[in-house]
Amino acid sequence: MKRNRDRVTAEITLFHLMRLASESGRSVSREQALAFLNQERAQQMWEHMMQAGLDFIACLFGNIAASPDVQGRRECSDY
Repeated sequence: MKRNRDRVTAEITLFHLMRLASESGRSVSREQALAFLNQERAQQMWEHMMQAGLDFIACLFGNIAASPDVQGRRECSDY
């Protein structure tokens, strides 16, 4: 079901990780989830989500110059 959203929060909490694992038929301990949240990968995921938002805003204003050091950047036509 598609929702009309007025915001998306780019946050992953201990509870989210444990619930997602449970919904996938797996278990993640509190210690494992905390270890992940304190890894560089969690920060990279957050940065990726923020970059997607910045790319979208840049497309709206016609500023589609892509930084060569950012991988996975979308073209404006993808939005």
